[in-house]
Amino acid sequence: MTDASTTAARRPGEQALTALGLSAPAPDPADASAHSFPGGGRWRTEIPSCEGPEALAVVLKEASRLDVPIHRISQGSGVWMLTDAEITEMVESTGERDIELCLFTGPRGTWDIGGSTRTDSRGAGLRARGHDAVAGCVEDAVRATELGVKCLLVADEGVLWTLHRARAAGIIPADTTLKVSALIGPVNPAAYAVYERLGADSVNVPSDLTLDHLTEIRRVSGAPMDMYIEAPDDLGGYVRMYEVAELIRRGAPLYLKFGLSKAPGIYPYGHHMRELTLATAKERVRRGRLALDLLARHGADGDMAPLGSRLPGKLQRFEISS
Repeated sequence: MTDASTTAARRPGEQALTALGLSAPAPDPADASAHSFPGGGRWRTEIPSCEGPEALAVVLKEASRLDVPIHRISQGSGVWMLTDAEITEMVESTGERDIELCLFTGPRGTWDIGGSTRTDSRGAGLRARGHDAVAGCVEDAVRATELGVKCLLVADEGVLWTLHRARAAGIIPADTTLKVSALIGPVNPAAYAVYERLGADSVNVPSDLTLDHLTEIRRVSGAPMDMYIEAPDDLGGYVRMYEVAELIRRGAPLYLKFGLSKAPGIYPYGHHMRELTLATAKERVRRGRLALDLLARHGADGDMAPLGSRLPGKLQRFEISS
């Protein structure tokens, strides 16, 4: 891995374009994020949509073959779509490699009976509809953490605040991390700061945010950011590999998420989608290798957070009243 402290990073095509009189303005140092992960490093990696032990085994094997470092593996179908044995197997497999495992919590609006999510406006979207849906998310959180899961993925502000309070009250372990889904990701700095204060330890922003948007967010919050370098089609299908170095510079501390465009949705997963799920799991790792190779070619692959690191550092929170 290139040492970024001794080798100046270059931008894509920089030398050739400069020779042709088409050089770009120098990056403004004021745009750079002043934040990093606790313990050092400005970026971590995440392989998303890992829907069970079999897909996880494929990801781990391919990551070893392609030498792709992994900090976090996440699942999207939800805790309730996995048996206790499957969760335990995933916890053990990731634990052996010191990788954080993140499972999605509970019911969500798009799977509920509410008709508004089927309209053009999408109604309340992924949020938990009513008390029972919140209760289902909490049930999933308690079950998952009792089985050893240390990271929970949420798609509702009320669920996030409830789980943060549960963490403070000792209902779930204090070192449980809470991750906000891209499906409700904030698109402005004020909203990002609210998610941090509600208990988020990392926040997945939509992949169509501009570089300036990331800088704006970083001026108000140091909470870790998750971002699809390649987004699934239902999140826009954006492919931003050539921007990875600049995304890190602007958005650190940043989780690089290696998604996959031009692939059918697989949530909620079942064995009827096995072949597709295993094939896409393998390809997500390969996409990660492509992004990391780009960083290396541009001399920008230094400053990765140590493998095994998972905590977000000190963050701003709303006061929990008794």
